[in-house]
Amino acid sequence: MALSSGIELIVIAGPTAVGKSAAGVALARALDGEIISGDSVQVYRELNIGAAKPPPAERLGVPHHLLDELDLAEPFTAASFCRRAATLAAEIRARGRMPIVVGGTGLYLRALLDGFTFATAGADREGDDRAALRPDPEALHRQLSAIDPVSAARLHPHDTARLLRALEVFTLTGRPLSAQRRYEERLYPPLPGVTIFGLTAPRPWLYERINARAEVMLRDGLFEETAALLRAGRSPELKPLRSIGYRHAVAYLRGLCTQAETLRLLQRDTRRLAKRQWTWFCRDPRIIWLDVTESPPGALVARMTSLLSGPL
Repeated sequence: MALSSGIELIVIAGPTAVGKSAAGVALARALDGEIISGDSVQVYRELNIGAAKPPPAERLGVPHHLLDELDLAEPFTAASFCRRAATLAAEIRARGRMPIVVGGTGLYLRALLDGFTFATAGADREGDDRAALRPDPEALHRQLSAIDPVSAARLHPHDTARLLRALEVFTLTGRPLSAQRRYEERLYPPLPGVTIFGLTAPRPWLYERINARAEVMLRDGLFEETAALLRAGRSPELKPLRSIGYRHAVAYLRGLCTQAETLRLLQRDTRRLAKRQWTWFCRDPRIIWLDVTESPPGALVARMTSLLSGPL
């Protein structure tokens, strides 16, 4: 189909479990596109169930990139993603196809779209700096207090995930997260050639979907998948195994909580992740929001292609 002239990249963002992967595949089939995953966990080969990775049968022959590419011990950061995604997008366009970035990791997408200037000296240095951040939350909080006391005061001393993210922002940009939020996050320059779709849904609908997906993960073998990784010598302190789903499975396998409590915590923490993703993406006025509950999947893709074909 004919698109508006000048479109070089399409992004599908939004909260977890809203249906980004399925929409991305459908849009890629309609536009002869290829998908670049913008997910910080699905890039790892050994993570499937807890990563909510679309199985090969659901990819419907559409080429996917940055999926199943790395070993668990390999670092992958916003800087890594930015470099790889930009290269992949250029290669896809050179093949005469449309690159479509699909994901919910907000920092990764901002790094790609808004051209963060990375403060570290080269790719290896950046990866080493990020990998060197220790997982002990109290140590992380002390590190953050030294470089960004405003963010440190805002975050709970044991909130490892957010502490790591705040440290990563400083590592990548040379600016504290608090400064990013006060100044840079309010500046959303036009993106010639880029269209960003945001998928959304009423919260009760999405939360019900999240709860059901967590039940399916446990039924499909999240505990078994995690146990196999630990038996193979994978440290539970690896960054991918501290992500939602895997850290819950590790706690269960260590006898720290029952299966019922694991399910409850997994559902709760995934809902909280969705809320944080909403908050992140809703600040960006460039996103074209589409409610996935207002039309069936086919009509959703028809809406996107219609918007891409006319003036945006």
